[in-house]
Amino acid sequence: MSTQVLERPELKDADTGPEMFHYVRKDKIAESAVMGTFVVALCGETFPVTKAAKPGSPVCPKCKEIYDSWDE
Repeated sequence: MSTQVLERPELKDADTGPEMFHYVRKDKIAESAVMGTFVVALCGETFPVTKAAKPGSPVCPKCKEIYDSWDE
């Protein structure tokens, strides 16, 4: 019996800059992580949840601006 590692191609464009995390509805995060469904960020970007942000991670400026405007 043998195993083989299949490399998954990187799907990001090379010129998109550093990876940023987005603000997403909390109730949709677990569903997306388990089921692979797409979520919609505050900025309108859609994607499946594949990672959890760590404290200090870069945040999408559009998402942050929208989120911060709700506190006013």
